[in-house]
Amino acid sequence: MATLFAALPASAQQQGGEQPPTAVTVVTLEATETTLTSTLPGRVAASGVAEVRPQVNGIINERLFTEGASVDKGDALYQIDAATYEATRASAEASLAQAEAQLSSAQRDAERQQDLRDRNVTSQQTLDDALAARDVAAAAVKVAEANLLSANIELERTVIRAPLAGTAGLSAVTQGALVTSGQGTALTTIRQLDPVYVDVTQSAAEILRWRRAGQEVEDSEATVSLTLADGSTYEHTGKLAAAEPYVNEQTGVVVLRLEFPNPDQFLLPGMYVRVEMPQGRIENAILVPQEGVTRDRRGRPMAMVVNADNVVETRQLTVQRDQGNDWVVTEGLGSGDRIVVAGLQKIAPGQTVAPEERSADAASEQAQVSAGDAAAPANE
Repeated sequence: MATLFAALPASAQQQGGEQPPTAVTVVTLEATETTLTSTLPGRVAASGVAEVRPQVNGIINERLFTEGASVDKGDALYQIDAATYEATRASAEASLAQAEAQLSSAQRDAERQQDLRDRNVTSQQTLDDALAARDVAAAAVKVAEANLLSANIELERTVIRAPLAGTAGLSAVTQGALVTSGQGTALTTIRQLDPVYVDVTQSAAEILRWRRAGQEVEDSEATVSLTLADGSTYEHTGKLAAAEPYVNEQTGVVVLRLEFPNPDQFLLPGMYVRVEMPQGRIENAILVPQEGVTRDRRGRPMAMVVNADNVVETRQLTVQRDQGNDWVVTEGLGSGDRIVVAGLQKIAPGQTVAPEERSADAASEQAQVSAGDAAAPANE
């Protein structure tokens, strides 16, 4: 028995003398061409806005459109009492007829005087007076025609029509209201909602940085995705429509105007959104999962890498920016490196480990967790 008890510690010591390598989860990195994006806040704006105001005075007899419904350019919106303007047109027509009659009489008199002058029966002065009277009568006809045209225009403006196609807003007046030409209060507002604009602000320093790197922020071919206020992604992508060639002196930003299709009128003017704005492309970029990057005491980004001998190495990284759930690393890592993403607390540099490649399902779950953590403050 003594021999047996003496042998047990030696046997246990022999079995536990070498501990197995620590298991860690790694991700093998690959260089890829990456489009860098920047998340920018913005507001939806209608692509066309027209405030409808009367151009003549009068009483509103009828509203001819449905509030909130679509209207086409030229559709009748309001009917103003036209009785006064019809009377004005009738008076202008009568004045024109009178002027034309006077012109006809003056022309006949001028022709007679010309015939008499040719026969040397009348004086040149009499002929000149007849010709002047004819010219005055012709001018009076033109004045009467202009007055009739003005009367017709004002009569036509008693029907207030849509200046553009779009969606009509609420009416600010009702039947029986008195309106005046060019009044400050709009009767209603028509907005074009397909497409819509999204105005965002971009730092001038950011634009300069990418231009110096040979990239163009104002790439009209680049597609832009949009995230709504509830965190969901809008189903349609947009494009850059215009960039304001001006930097705000107080904020140092440039306004960018993006255009998005809106066939279902899901986006409404004034709505807060966030857009993923392409900023440029990087050849052979290394995307590193954020959970695999830590920082040392001096705040420098570090990563644990498993080499070909399954030994842990420490790498100092140069991180350019974040990209979704990854960091864009320009120095410190290369294609084929295996970076530790799970089990960092159990390892140290120089330690031999048992690496296991992270599965696609685990990577998807980690991305969903990271996305939920990022969206939580916005939802609160």
